[in-house]
Amino acid sequence: MIAKIGSGADTRGVLRYLYGPGRANEHTDPHLVASFDGFAPDPGRDESATLTQLATMLDLRVKQAGDRAPDKHVWHCSVRVAPEDRILTDDEWAVIARRILNATGIAPAGDPDACRWVAVRHADDHIHIVATKVRGDLRQPRNWNDYPRANEECAAIEKEYGLRQVVRGDRTAAKRPTRAEQEKARRAGSATTPREHLRTTVRTAVAAAASTEEFFALLADTGALVDVQHFPSGDIRGYKVAQPGDTNAEGQPIWFSGSALAPDLSYPKIAERLAATDPTPELAGRKPDAGHTAWTKATAAVDRIPEILGHTDEATGQAHITVVAEALDALPLVAPAHLQPQLLKAATAFERASRSHIRARHQQAHATRTAVKAIVRQPAPKDGAATAMLLDALLLAVVAARHWHRTRHHDQQAEAARQAAEHLYTAYQAAAAQPIAVIHQRGLHLSVSQQRRQTDVLRQALPPALAEQVLAEPGWPALAATLADARNAGHDPAVLLAEAARRRELDTATSISDVLVWRLRRSAHLPAAPNVPTARGNRRTPPAAPTAQPATAPASDSTRRR
Repeated sequence: MIAKIGSGADTRGVLRYLYGPGRANEHTDPHLVASFDGFAPDPGRDESATLTQLATMLDLRVKQAGDRAPDKHVWHCSVRVAPEDRILTDDEWAVIARRILNATGIAPAGDPDACRWVAVRHADDHIHIVATKVRGDLRQPRNWNDYPRANEECAAIEKEYGLRQVVRGDRTAAKRPTRAEQEKARRAGSATTPREHLRTTVRTAVAAAASTEEFFALLADTGALVDVQHFPSGDIRGYKVAQPGDTNAEGQPIWFSGSALAPDLSYPKIAERLAATDPTPELAGRKPDAGHTAWTKATAAVDRIPEILGHTDEATGQAHITVVAEALDALPLVAPAHLQPQLLKAATAFERASRSHIRARHQQAHATRTAVKAIVRQPAPKDGAATAMLLDALLLAVVAARHWHRTRHHDQQAEAARQAAEHLYTAYQAAAAQPIAVIHQRGLHLSVSQQRRQTDVLRQALPPALAEQVLAEPGWPALAATLADARNAGHDPAVLLAEAARRRELDTATSISDVLVWRLRRSAHLPAAPNVPTARGNRRTPPAAPTAQPATAPASDSTRRR
């Protein structure tokens, strides 16, 4: 059930629309289901009643208040159920209307001086509540925050009436394109509106920049029109951007301030984030392995985020979720071309999950943010393994972010994280296919005694049922090779494996062995894709490796974190 609230200055005009045929003749049998006193004239069911009579009755106190009445004295709220919900009766809608009016403060229950109102029904799935905002004592109603209050009441009604429980927001979502913007983009043959395109552009620039100066330089390099405003002191006051060619009727650019694109894209919010970033991220650009070093450090930083979200305060958790969003925004800049479409979709989806009403303490995510920004200065390593490992870590961070939001009843953010995980899941599959095949081939070259040793380690570290499940998976040779590599690097593979299984969510893993491969290689600081040895005297082509399975499937509603 969704409530939408508006205001106006023409009571009769609103009623004329509600009792009329609608924009496409969709209105059927318009009639009252309830009114403030139960005796309001109903032009839909009473032939002697008129719209003028109904409007005059509603406007009585507005006339009495004179200049003290608000200019927009009409309060208009539509309440709609989901398409799959049952058809409610007029009596049920009457009760719902009174509950919404009580919750919003327009007509508190038992208040004899409450505002005058009527509830009109002209379709099976919704009603319109029209009230005039002058009370019987000629004061205005106390209806501040009426929208969130109405939606809270709608959520309660959904549960009580057995209706679909709608995913609700906390008023931190980015503003949607207007109908006019959508129509204009459609006429221009564009799949996105300028507002949406500029939002993505600005978010990508923020993700890549290490300072506000670099942010504005990167923004200008994209080709967007940028206007930076300053205070008389010379300090930056704010900025606005426009898309070239997007003009108004006078031929002037249509500008959007940062806050008009999204709440976290205002200049003060951007400056706060970038102040919590090392202005000279460690790049080691002259070293041959600089790319691997930057990506390895970023992966290690992202890998710690699930643990941070589970064991820190909310402000620190929100700061790290913001860093996850920045990583997703930055990846399409440096990832291989075949991964970019899904990564863009993941970043776009996660944008909604990056904000909540909890104020982030960005300084607490300084190290993680700096490590993530360093990869923008380095192309993805050509072997693809580093990309796969980072995507695996990011996927777990996104799943953890979804869990974090769900436990705090951030419904829209949790849903956005779920959608982002699906796209990231697909990108991971494409990135991991080759490197996991390389590791798999290493496992096929292990000697019989080595294979037996790794099997013993597996059974020692994992519960019996889980160990047998892993042994039956096609990906077991890759895990066996990784256990051998961990031992050769001086680690106790049983201890590492037990820790990996404890920390990782395995309930939704498509391939548990793949989950453990990446976790072990990161925790033991092993090369992502070591060289494949060739058995002496054996020139045959190694058996084909199984298709790489994502480290974790996008978490379902039954996901449990371990």
